[in-house]
Amino acid sequence: MKGPMKMNFTKQWFEKSAQIEGDSAVGAGLPEFLFSSVCPEQDAGQVAAELRVAFGRFVALMRRNQGWSIEQLAKKADVDVAELVTIEQDLHHIPEPMTVYNLAQTFKTREAALYELAGLTKSKDPKFAQAAVRFAAKSESIAKLTTEEQAALESFVAELNSQR
Repeated sequence: MKGPMKMNFTKQWFEKSAQIEGDSAVGAGLPEFLFSSVCPEQDAGQVAAELRVAFGRFVALMRRNQGWSIEQLAKKADVDVAELVTIEQDLHHIPEPMTVYNLAQTFKTREAALYELAGLTKSKDPKFAQAAVRFAAKSESIAKLTTEEQAALESFVAELNSQR
């Protein structure tokens, strides 16, 4: 009896499959961040930090636009609070696919676009990354803290400075 059959897929095969699938939410092959580690010829730095920054800002602005706290969004999207905090603040974090899916459903956004923004799939449009960078640059808040943000900040600073 022979051992298991081994299948070898090339980068070209994955790209052609992705073209055939078009804008469907299901991608061909592995997510970009995993594909890079499996295929050494693929540049591991292709998952752009700019997209992850834009993704975090997008989540934060959508949440704030709805008037939701992180806890409220976590409940509505069925996502862990810690995961949301990390998404909004950690430039290197790559979120779980289910988290991105749940956020897309909650925000009523195309899943495929949010997967690209989160760095889970490779963008087919080079203008997408440019638009994401422009969005991230324009979304940097220069507004003063709200009363609630100021109170939360002061409370947290007091906790940081307290003796345990």
